[in-house]
Amino acid sequence: MTRTEYPWLLPSAMAGPPGGTPEGRGETGRGGYPRRTVRDWVVDITAFLLAALVALTALDTSEAVNGDTPFLLVDQLVAAAACCAVWARRRRPVELALTLAVVSVLVPPAGGAFLVAVFTVAVHRPFRRVLLVGAVALLSTVVQPLVRPDPTMGVLGAIALGVALVLLMIGWGMLVRSNRQLVLVLRDRAERAEAEAALRAEQAQRLAREAIAREMHDVLAHRLTLLSVHAGALEFRPDASTAEIARAAGVIRDSAHEALQDLRQIIGVLRTPGEGEGVEGSDRPQPTLATLEALIAESRAAGMSVVLDNTITEPAAVPAATGRTVYRIAQEALTNARKHAPGAEVTVAVRGAPGDGVTVRVDNPPPEGEPGRVPGSGQGLIGLTERATLAGGSLSHGPTGRGGFRVSAWLPWAA
Repeated sequence: MTRTEYPWLLPSAMAGPPGGTPEGRGETGRGGYPRRTVRDWVVDITAFLLAALVALTALDTSEAVNGDTPFLLVDQLVAAAACCAVWARRRRPVELALTLAVVSVLVPPAGGAFLVAVFTVAVHRPFRRVLLVGAVALLSTVVQPLVRPDPTMGVLGAIALGVALVLLMIGWGMLVRSNRQLVLVLRDRAERAEAEAALRAEQAQRLAREAIAREMHDVLAHRLTLLSVHAGALEFRPDASTAEIARAAGVIRDSAHEALQDLRQIIGVLRTPGEGEGVEGSDRPQPTLATLEALIAESRAAGMSVVLDNTITEPAAVPAATGRTVYRIAQEALTNARKHAPGAEVTVAVRGAPGDGVTVRVDNPPPEGEPGRVPGSGQGLIGLTERATLAGGSLSHGPTGRGGFRVSAWLPWAA
């Protein structure tokens, strides 16, 4: 439910115009005023019957005092009109209450309708108007026993009873108003909480999709680049020897197998808990710094010239998350070098110690001949920068002064 479904509870609606009453929940009728709901009809009928009951009781007293005189007829007509005016209490409660406050001084049988009007003002109008109507109502209850005294009780008793009834109606009406406002506030809070929860879920899904896209790029781009390079070599070198063709085919086969295993691993991560059990490749260990040498060996086997300079003697001591980030940075940098600088010697340097952090740097000189033909999306380095930032480190990349390219990153390593 929304705030617009309960306009009569809003401060602006309580101040007046059409739609500022409970009928605002339904369709509008003549004059632009909302139509009554079933609940409104029940409440209005009950209010009318209560006003009529008070009027009949007061008319019995008036008949006992005045007898069958014109005064009795006037009281009956005015009381009937006041009871009928109760049906208009939702549209003009303040005007009705002020009018009946004056009428009830002269015609006590109109007191029931007057109390209903005071209650309606307390429910549907702001405190300032309630205060105004309340002051007039209290003045009316004090003056009424003096103008039309009740022979069954004294003046002080009649005044005390009238004041008590007016205060009761005002207090009851304000209590109903407060309860309705509380319900509206709680519903608004629930709506906001649901909206915030949906927004957080949407953001979490977006972040998860971005993480998955980053991981898929880092994992599969390396394998697929190998496939593309060696397939291109076979295509453009039909005169290659049998040994070279067999070697390229072996690299293609191994790269395709590894890519398939990596893809299965990512799909296993996307499965619900327990769904990925038993799927080949779903339980493969994540790469760390200790597997960096295997990555270098794989690149060398694919025909790259790679020099590894790793001064960290115990790679297993590096935190798993940091080692995995170093591996992904080196993997992406080697993939880019293979694409854009084929045949160039690539240097991978890794330095670090507990408390100082881990530094990884990948350099490649300008390509020999024309650049590679494998296109790039340009998202790999962006993903590496985000990955390094999320790990608490930093990454920089760009061309060197000699026409080469360098990727350098620093990652924290707690002491």
